[in-house]
Amino acid sequence: MSMVPSRTKPHAAVVYHPLKTDVAGLRSAVEAAEAKAGWSSTRWYETEAEDAGLAAAKRAIADGASVVLGAGGDGTVRAIAEGLRYTEVPLAIVPQGTGNLLARNIGMPLGDLQAAVEAAFFGSGRTIDLGSMTIVRPADEHGAADEEEHAFLVLAGMGLDARAIRATRSKLKKRVGWLAYVDAGVRTMVKDKPLEIQYSMDGSEAKRLTVYTVMIGNCGLLPGGVLLIPDASIDDGLLDVVALRPLGPFSWIRIWNKIGWENGVLRKTKAGRRIIDLVNDTKNVTYVRAREYSLAVEGPEPVQLDGDDFGLAVEVRGQVDPGALIVRVLPGWQRPE
Repeated sequence: MSMVPSRTKPHAAVVYHPLKTDVAGLRSAVEAAEAKAGWSSTRWYETEAEDAGLAAAKRAIADGASVVLGAGGDGTVRAIAEGLRYTEVPLAIVPQGTGNLLARNIGMPLGDLQAAVEAAFFGSGRTIDLGSMTIVRPADEHGAADEEEHAFLVLAGMGLDARAIRATRSKLKKRVGWLAYVDAGVRTMVKDKPLEIQYSMDGSEAKRLTVYTVMIGNCGLLPGGVLLIPDASIDDGLLDVVALRPLGPFSWIRIWNKIGWENGVLRKTKAGRRIIDLVNDTKNVTYVRAREYSLAVEGPEPVQLDGDDFGLAVEVRGQVDPGALIVRVLPGWQRPE
């Protein structure tokens, strides 16, 4: 029995989506791990629909949690990470749902509840970057434009991908995952007019560009093993901005095939990875790295963060937040090569 006085024992917190989490199984694993670690009783917080877990994560921090286990899909993990930003309280991911984007990018074994809980109580901390996006809403009847700032873990976007996400029913997303329905959605929208954007990177003079979509990546691995941005790193202090441009008929389908199918299959071998060169093989792609970015459009356009619809915007701007989040990992976890 531990001789450490109860008042000095740390405690963990679990922030969980009640409809996506095996609460009984998770509770059993957590209770066993906390007893083994000699910690006080774990505190449990349900997410709220209004903010997907942001407020619950902040309550857990205010209550003195030493680590926060985030149980749910990508939206839940993103919201919890936003609440933990710059707090130095680590996040332990308990992957649920279909995407599990951050879990994939840190090499977590999916479906291994025991490993996720072991990482929370006995793992080490890995410091990673967060993306930050300020969303400028269309002006109201009085000419005022609201702004919202949110973090993202893996990928933000504006364009055909965000339009597909906004137009698709949530039940389909839950069943097949967001990449699959974006793939289906953009194939039905190739007749949509491309976007005319003004963009600036790292404070440069604003330039105009015609695009299908702009994606801002903090790391590059997507569901299904698709490596959208092969050189993106989750801890390099940079964002990887990819603009997909229309050049000729059916160019969007050619780009998406390159990203989704050729990339997803060929990258599984070293020879295949040498074949894949999205920028040079497909001239429709503009690729830059930046610490800060700004995009403006002529009319309201949907925005997506980590596969979730975040409404309409006329401008987005943001930056990378280097080292803003600590995630708990176990030895041997690394992004699949």
